[in-house]
Amino acid sequence: MQKYIRRSKKVKVKVRDVVMAMARLSDLIENFIKELMEEAGKHYVEIQRNELANVFNCAPSQINYVLETRFTIDRGYIIESKRGGGGYIKIYKTSISNNWINKIIENIGDNISESKARYYIDALLDHNIITSREAALMKAVVNDKILSFSQEDKNMLRALLLKAMLMEIARNK
Repeated sequence: MQKYIRRSKKVKVKVRDVVMAMARLSDLIENFIKELMEEAGKHYVEIQRNELANVFNCAPSQINYVLETRFTIDRGYIIESKRGGGGYIKIYKTSISNNWINKIIENIGDNISESKARYYIDALLDHNIITSREAALMKAVVNDKILSFSQEDKNMLRALLLKAMLMEIARNK
C-alpha cells in the first residue's frame, strides 16, 4: 500500500515523491553554493542563511541540513558561522593534504558501504584530486553490483580496494 501525504482536500502526494523532491532541492542548494565558490575564485564563500532560503523558497533548516551533510570536514570543508543581526555563514574549501587522505583511510576501517565510498570519491573529485574519469573508475570498482559476495564481504573488500586506491593517490600527489 502506498503512503500518501494529504496536501489539500483534493491533492495527495506520494511520500516517495516528497522525499525525491527534497533530495533534489538539497542537490540544487549544494551545487549553487559550489558555483558561488567557483565564481568568487576564492577558497571560501560567505552566505546569509535566510537569504539563501528565500532564493530556494525553503525553510532555513533545509540550508542547515545541506551545510551539515554536504559541506563536512570529511569532504574537505569547514563551516564558520556568526549568529545574530548581520550574521553570516562562511564555507571554506580546505586544501587537501596527505594527512586528509590518511584520515579518510583511518575512517574507512575494515569495511565501508558503497554510499560512503562514493561520498569519499566525490570529495576527491570536488577538490580536483582526481579527474571525473578516475572518479568513474573508482566508483565502478566499489559498486555493489560487481562485487559478488555477501554484504559483509563486499564491505570488507570495498574497504581494502578503496584504501589501496587512496594510498596510491597520496603517494603520487
